[in-house]
Amino acid sequence: MRKFIYLFISIFIFASCNNDSMMTEEEKKLINSGNKNTPMRVLTIDNEADALFLRTPSIDVEAENIKADKDLQLFIQRLKTTMAAEEGVGIAAPQVGIGRNIFLFCRTEEPDMPVQVAINPVIVSTPDSVICFEGDGCLSIPDVSDNSFRSPWVMVAYYDENGIKKEEMLSGYSRRTGFTGVVFQHEYDHLQGVLFIDKLCE
Repeated sequence: MRKFIYLFISIFIFASCNNDSMMTEEEKKLINSGNKNTPMRVLTIDNEADALFLRTPSIDVEAENIKADKDLQLFIQRLKTTMAAEEGVGIAAPQVGIGRNIFLFCRTEEPDMPVQVAINPVIVSTPDSVICFEGDGCLSIPDVSDNSFRSPWVMVAYYDENGIKKEEMLSGYSRRTGFTGVVFQHEYDHLQGVLFIDKLCE
């Protein structure tokens, strides 16, 4: 009988964990500190604590209940609000104090530059060659712009905000015709604790 009780408790705990939010209590508190129209504070490297967090690699979120996770969906909305307020073309979760593998990127080659959500993104492959992208910049490094090494295209995979897995090739490195591939690489680097100033062209 005792074994059955332990088994029942184990199953209950396991089920509770699976139905619980993907986020920690600390992350949920930060996310729920405002509504979907409230911008979040952007971390900057001139703040010592911020700089340390920005250099810390992020971790994945559980991908099974993305659409149903209220905290995650609110976080995505607040990321969009923050990016719009900062007038950026991309923003990563670590930049607002959430160490999770999530970012937004604009499809700069399309009209109105629609915003795409990338959850647990991976770069599957890149070419051997690199280009020097002119005028790279970052919301976490205010008033700094420089040229950075980037791949001319990347094959990527990620989940969108509805939990649908996407696989595609992103290219472009011209501010005139589009640079979606570069934006993806820039934001992906944030998840590894890497900043564009680490990849400056000589």
